[in-house]
Parts: sequence; C-alpha cells; structure tokens
Amino acid sequence: MESLLTWLDDRTGYRGLLKSALYERIPGGARWRYVWGSTLMFAMFVQFVTGIVLWAAYSANAQGAWESVYYIQNEMVGGWLLRGIHHYMAQVTIVLLVLHLMQVLIDGAYRAPREVNFWFGLGLLGLVMGLSLTGYLLPWDQKGYWATKVATSIASMTPVVGPSMQALLVGGADYGHHTLTRFFALHAGALPAGIVLLIVGHVYLFRRHGVTPPKEAAEKPDGWFWPEQVLRDGVACLIVMATVLGLVLWTGGAHLGAPADPTEPYAAARPEWYFMFLFQWLKYFPAGWEVVGAQVIPGILVGVIAAMPILGKWRLGHRFNLGFAGALFLGIAMLTWVAYQEDGGDPEFVEAKEDAEAIAARVEELASSGVGIPPAGGLAMLRDDPLLQGPLIFQGSCSSCHTYSGHDGLGNVLEEESSAADLAGYGSRDWLAGLLDPDRITTPDYFGGSDHARGAMARFVTRGVAGFSPEQQEELAKVIVALSAEAALPRQAEADASDAADIVEGRALISSESINCTRCHTFGDVATGDDGPVLTGWASREWMIGMVTNPSHPLYYGDNNDRMPAFGDEGILTGHEIELVVDWLRGDWIGAPGVN
Repeated sequence: MESLLTWLDDRTGYRGLLKSALYERIPGGARWRYVWGSTLMFAMFVQFVTGIVLWAAYSANAQGAWESVYYIQNEMVGGWLLRGIHHYMAQVTIVLLVLHLMQVLIDGAYRAPREVNFWFGLGLLGLVMGLSLTGYLLPWDQKGYWATKVATSIASMTPVVGPSMQALLVGGADYGHHTLTRFFALHAGALPAGIVLLIVGHVYLFRRHGVTPPKEAAEKPDGWFWPEQVLRDGVACLIVMATVLGLVLWTGGAHLGAPADPTEPYAAARPEWYFMFLFQWLKYFPAGWEVVGAQVIPGILVGVIAAMPILGKWRLGHRFNLGFAGALFLGIAMLTWVAYQEDGGDPEFVEAKEDAEAIAARVEELASSGVGIPPAGGLAMLRDDPLLQGPLIFQGSCSSCHTYSGHDGLGNVLEEESSAADLAGYGSRDWLAGLLDPDRITTPDYFGGSDHARGAMARFVTRGVAGFSPEQQEELAKVIVALSAEAALPRQAEADASDAADIVEGRALISSESINCTRCHTFGDVATGDDGPVLTGWASREWMIGMVTNPSHPLYYGDNNDRMPAFGDEGILTGHEIELVVDWLRGDWIGAPGVN
C-alpha cells in the first residue's frame, strides 16, 4: 500500500498539496468563530451533490416539471428527503453567508489587503440569492410561478433596458416553457459555474492572506489548521447537517403546491422569507415609483457595502461600517417581521393560503389515486376534477338562482333569497323527503322562489301528502327510497344495496292508486301523464346532464320550465363543464364515499 501511495505521490504530488492545505498556521490558535467559511463550503457541496441527483429525475418543461417533482417527492425512493435537504440547505446557506459576512465585518477582515476577497464574498452572496430565485420556479407550481412572475417584473422597471431584460428572462411574450428552461439553465449551469469560480478565487485569496486574528490572539500561541481547526469545522458542519435534517423531518420536506395555472391568479403568492423584506419594502412606494424602491435605493445600499473596504481606511470608517451593517440588518429584520404580521392579520390572504393548501392536498390525492396523472399533465388533472371545478362552475352559472347548503358553492352566503331549490344532496333520500314534506316544499329550499310553488306538485304535497294516512306515509317512505335509488348516488350505494327489497316494493308503489306519481310523471312502462319530468333514472348522471343541457326538453319540464336556461343547447356551458358540475353535485369524484 505504501508503495502505491508513494507512486501516486510521485505522479501527482498529492502529499505536498495536502500538507499545504492542512498544515496552515493559525495565529492565536483554532477558534469557533472561524468555522463559517468551512460550513459554507460544506453547505454548497451538499447543494451540488443533491442538485445533481435531483437533476437526474427532473424534466425542465412546462408539461413535465411539476410531474417530475411530484415523482421525486412521492414516488422516488428517498426523493422527499433529498429534495427536502436541497430546499432547506439552500436557506441555511443564505444564513451562513450572512453570518460569515458579519464575522468579516466585525473582525475588519475586509480591509487591505483583503478587499478583493471581500468583493468576491459579496458576489458569492449575490449568486446564491440568484440560485434561490431561479430554483423557486423549477417545481412549476402555483406559488413558484406567481412569485417568480412578480420578481421578474421588478427587472422590467430598469430604465431603458428593463423590458429587454424581462423578455430575456421570460423567453417570450408570456411565462411558459422557455421561461422554465432559461431559469433551469441559470440554476443548474451558469450560476453554479460562477459560484465555483468565486469560491476558488475566494479560497485562494484567503490562503494567500490568511485569517484576520482578533487582538487577543496575540496573547495565545499559534495553532494549526489540522487537527485543531478541522475538528471545530467538522463539528460545525455536523450541526448544520443535523439542523437541516431536523427541518426536513419536522416539516415533511419541501412543499409542492398545485401545478402552475396562468389562468388562475394566486393571491397567496409570496417570496421565500429571505426576500420578504423586499416584498414589504415595495409596498411603501406608490405606482410609478417602484423603481426607486426596487433598484435605486437597494443599489445605493449595495454600493455602500461594496465601498466598505475603502471607507474602512477612514479613522472612524470601521465603526461606520459596523453601524451601517447593523442598521441594515435590523431594517431587513423589521420589514420581514412586519410582512408576516400583516399577512397573518389579512383575512383575504389567510383564506387564499388555506384554499391553496386545500387545492394542493387535493391534487396530491388525485395524483396518488389509481387513475394517476394523465398524459396531458397535472394541470389537466386539476381542470378535470369535479370537486375543484364543480363549485366554480356552480358559482358562476347556477348560484344566481340556486344555492348549495345555503351558499354559492364557494362558501359565500348570497344576499338575495334564492329563486330555485337548494341543490345540496340533490337526488338523495333526505333531499327527496324534504321535497315531499308539506312544510318544506314551498320554502326557499325547494319551490319557494319559483312558479312551481303554485303548481300541481306543490298542491299534491301540501294538500294530498299532508292528509296521508299512516299506511300511506309508510308507502311514501318506500317510494322515496326507490326513487332515490334511480339516482345511483355513490355515497348511497351501500344503503341502496341493503334496502333492495324496499326499492322493489317502492317502484311498484310509484304507480299505485294510493301514491299515484304517474298521474303527472312517467316511470318505467307507466306513462299516464307528462306534466312533470320523467322519473325513470331520476337524478342519475345521464338524467341530470340532460336536465342541465335543456330543461325544456319533453323528458323534463317541457313547457312548464320556469326560467331555467338550456345551459348546453344555448352554449352557456360546454358539455364537459356540465359533466363537471353534475358530478360534483352527485359526489362522483375521486375520494367521495363510494368512489375510488
């Protein structure tokens, strides 16, 4: 073995390299305050390793990015842990950079002959922030998409070249595939290359000039980088790694929202915490003055920081630099705190965030179901989900007349009383029992706001059913069970199966002399009247789709239709939209009782 190592040293000179790297004299001995540089190197190494592995499973295109991240997060062995480490280590890297910068300022390590190394450090901080910004978009979810859209709009404020800069970043007229690929090229290519170059230069200059020891270091004997400082650096790196792993395990890893949807603005979009101060800062500038807050003032502040090595030559320069840095950090902390306080006290933001989390949870439920993500992608899956789209369609097209559990489908209580029935539970036994209740049929829950309140059905219930004998009431209960079974509701499947005998008896009673529903309705082969909708298949999916498509069709209300538009025949809703709202009303969606 010794012969092999000697041969390798003869060809490469590795022993000399190790000796020069490890056996460096440290004035005043090893110190914990020197660990920040090493922990930064460790954090960036972890980022490079995890980033390459994630890259191997990532697809940088608008129809595959979210899907590939979902695969990493939920399907790939250890993917959630790997992505979580990459996500939280990126945030810890920024903290370590700031701590390292503070140490450099406090120790005066920015002064001659270390000015260039200080500027390299500032450049490194800028590139790391750029990595964070570009990486935010890569999952291609709602949060990243809309936050990045806001961030890139700041670039457009730059005088003269602003629109060109934004067009270069976006890669077209709108945010899409080219935007994603350009951000990925920056995140995985250009910015890491720049970071490597700056690290090499930073380390070279650091080794050239050595550490900047504090004044008390002269009172202690010198130490060596190996093993005293290496031991401290190793312990600090372990603490960093343990902190990141703790964050991953505590939070469950990096969050993945719903797929990016350019047509659905995301009110809960916010940058990561390290950019929240800028988000809050820009709120204080009126329209037209954003460029001052976004570029002019930050540019001046960065210019002052970059000039610190020059200002430090002044007799009071070091104190000025420390005071300026302290005030700047305090201001950033205050702006960040105010931003989160305002968000926490904003009901609209809180509601938008809760809605976004609910949608993200729903998308994950859909993707993990037996159906899985369709070839058209996650966004298509989102747009084809009755649970998500049904309430939106109902609110936009149905809530002007109908309610759903007293609201518009999205939880908003209507100011005006509804003119048509409440459709929550439509087709169920409870809904039908309420319709045939003499005390309820003419209330706003059913016919109260429509002309049907004065029609034959209302008279039959308020006059006929109100006088039913106990025997007829028992028969009516079986008719309700049988008629509700025509709907074939998934959530009622078990009850329908267990009441099969009552359903058979109830179907016979529908046209019996005592109940005689067929006096106005058609049911099965019995068609003695056609004043009301056909009861065969009543409230079934096909029946409801036809009803919404054209309620004036002879199978439904015919000439007795009261103002309900033909949503399908008149082109108000597409056939797919009608199916979505019907499936939502019926509970025909993944995750609903009886639906896999």
